[in-house]
Amino acid sequence: MSFVRPLLILALATAGTACDSSTASPPKSAKTSPAASATAPAAPAPGQSFGAGVKLTETTPVATLLADPKAHVGKTVRVEGQVVDVCPKRGCWMDLAGDAPGQKVRFKVTDGEMVFPVDAKGKHAVVEGVVAVNELTLEETREYVAYQQKEYGAEKDPASVTEPMVIVRIDGTGAQLRDRK
Repeated sequence: MSFVRPLLILALATAGTACDSSTASPPKSAKTSPAASATAPAAPAPGQSFGAGVKLTETTPVATLLADPKAHVGKTVRVEGQVVDVCPKRGCWMDLAGDAPGQKVRFKVTDGEMVFPVDAKGKHAVVEGVVAVNELTLEETREYVAYQQKEYGAEKDPASVTEPMVIVRIDGTGAQLRDRK
């Protein structure tokens, strides 16, 4: 029996499902929230809100989602992390770093519903969405890796893939970007 390590990404990104440039539409909401009061140091830093915003107050760590993704299927979660990458085509996803080295989460939204700026890299993101798990076959995993390599320059060679991947995705409903945690 082999261990299949879950990969936390927020969208099923197989060829043809991510960044469909044929459906261009303006973003629904990208509003700036009011500045935090100087008398309330515990308040979050001001930032830019997207979609329905973030309503949950309890954060689920990336490590917790990765440890038991099936326990979170269908549940709405709040995740926080530093933005390490943004979709260069349509701004339809962001990768957020977890606390441990190598952990990251892809927060994916429907193209055009929210558009994340490429300059969000390095900012702190608080995101909210519904968790889903998709267990890929070995062939689907190779196709996924090939797509990531072709579209985004990922370095992993599809021929080197020897085990199927489990993709944990969060369908995004809202997000907030700010300069600091």
